[in-house]
Order: sequence, then C-alpha cells, then structure tokens
Amino acid sequence: MNMEERVLSTEKIYDGVIINVEKEKVALPDGHESYREIVRHSGAVAVLAITNDNKVILVKQWRSPIAKTTLEIPAGKLDDRDEGNALHAVNRELNEEIRLKATQLKKVTGFYSSVGFSDEYMTLYVAKNLKPVSDELPRDPGEDLKVKAYSLDELKALMATGQIEDAKTVMAIWYFELMQLKQAQD
Repeated sequence: MNMEERVLSTEKIYDGVIINVEKEKVALPDGHESYREIVRHSGAVAVLAITNDNKVILVKQWRSPIAKTTLEIPAGKLDDRDEGNALHAVNRELNEEIRLKATQLKKVTGFYSSVGFSDEYMTLYVAKNLKPVSDELPRDPGEDLKVKAYSLDELKALMATGQIEDAKTVMAIWYFELMQLKQAQD
C-alpha cells in the first residue's frame, strides 16, 4: 500500500533563527488534498555526559514554550559554526553549557524529536572522561543554566516525580541505566 504524499505547493510562513515554518499542500494517496504545517530545523545534538564518579550531568534552564524550568542533558542545534559536523557541535555544547570537554565520545543513536510537525533530527552521544575546558565559549544570549550531576537513583526519582519530562533526557537516562546493567553483568 502506497502511503506517500506528494507535495503540490509550499508556502513559507516564518524564517527564524532556530526554526523555519512551512505550510505544504499535499496530494494524498487516495487522491484527496490536505495541508501540513512543518517546522524545519537544522538538526541538533544531545550529550549524555557521565562524570568519573558515574553521575550524569544535567542543566536546569527556563523553557518558554512550556513556561517552566526543565532538567535536561546538554544539547543544542547545529549551526554555522559547526559546518554540518555533529561532533563539533557536541564539543561546542559541552563547553558552552557545562564547561567540560570529553576525551571519550560515542554516538548512541539518532532520532526525530517530533515527527508529527517537525523535521528536527537529533543525535545522542555519550561523553566520558570529562575535563575542564581551558577556554570557555560564550553561552547563547539569555541562556541561564544551573549545572548539577545526578546518580542513577536520583535520576529515576526525578523522572518518577515528573521533575524530568524532556524526551531526549528520559531516553538518555534509560540508556544510562542499560549501561549500568550491562556493566554489572560483565
């Protein structure tokens, strides 16, 4: 069964710094027409930063779209400074957000953050053997972050009480838990 939609026209609604928005008119496989509102995004990276004492570093920050603070793993969008290089973005975000660099980086997986309306593709990395940076990069304007490391038990409790609700962070914590289980079996 063919499920592919054919784009008939595209209207640019908004061109911003972080996102662009388009409205597409599409032909459905059954011959009908419909509309899709799509958020275009440059892509992003997220980092499960694990300290030498086996804790995960999270940043606490205000998020306007949900009008509250969140606890999240370090993350950020790919931008012109990265020239399409996700590893460059990982190192930049680690520096900007938690003022650390990693001598061990491993790609875990990539995923679409919300396929119902956005093409944002995020790549999750694990960072270990963290060291302080010698030159701090400036944070994004208006970015006020609180940085703290948490044990697996603390992370699970924060998720259970709804204090961690960010999808990339939840996924990273589950991956961290799997890493712990595998390590215990070895």
